[in-house]
Amino acid sequence: MSDAAQPTAAEVRAAAEAVKTALDRHLAAVERRSGEDDPAVYEAFNELAAAAEEYDELLYDRYDEVTPFEIPGTEDMPPYTGPEEPSALSVLIRRDYTVVEPQRLLAQAQRVEAADEPSVVGVDDDEASATVHGALGVLFGEFEADEIASRHKEFGLEEGDSTLWVTAGDDTADPGEWLEAPFENVDPQRVVCRFDVSAVFDEDEDDIEDVEDDIDGDEGLDEDEELDEDEELEPLDADR
Repeated sequence: MSDAAQPTAAEVRAAAEAVKTALDRHLAAVERRSGEDDPAVYEAFNELAAAAEEYDELLYDRYDEVTPFEIPGTEDMPPYTGPEEPSALSVLIRRDYTVVEPQRLLAQAQRVEAADEPSVVGVDDDEASATVHGALGVLFGEFEADEIASRHKEFGLEEGDSTLWVTAGDDTADPGEWLEAPFENVDPQRVVCRFDVSAVFDEDEDDIEDVEDDIDGDEGLDEDEELDEDEELEPLDADR
């Protein structure tokens, strides 16, 4: 960045003051919150996130320094601009799976079909459960999505990323209005909250654990302190 484009010291100072003001407003909103999902708290949170991001950018551009804090979600989600008292909610859920055991999937689907039609013996190629995509249709038609999520290993599936968005609306949609395109026209600024699950987060934790293991690796037991392989461990006391 050229010197001409750099923010002034006064602009950085003003951004710092804006963070302080946003902190006070956020604390006041938390202290006055009317419930767990008080929209005033979300609004104050978004304002604080925006102010902190602005200060961080200006501080870096001017002084080549960064702040020691990071507010999650500020890059992905814009500030909430929905109604303060939503009268309608939509819950958007996506869960990804990998079919890791097709035979287990097929067997489970065949059990469902056999239970629905006890007179059928064996499985014909014409039945839905004879193919992987047909078996998926059988299972997801029989079980709720939450049950499949909790029992995915039984169905030969492996969990991938998942996300849940709660969006605010003014009115409940008319029956059948959005069924053809359920995730179109979602306004990110009306997302009240979201919850993400991803293997990326687990990898970050594993990296931290690996570093800790490397640090502790040189601090192993001395020879005199090592456990005897033949020594039996004392069983745990269940009453403790």
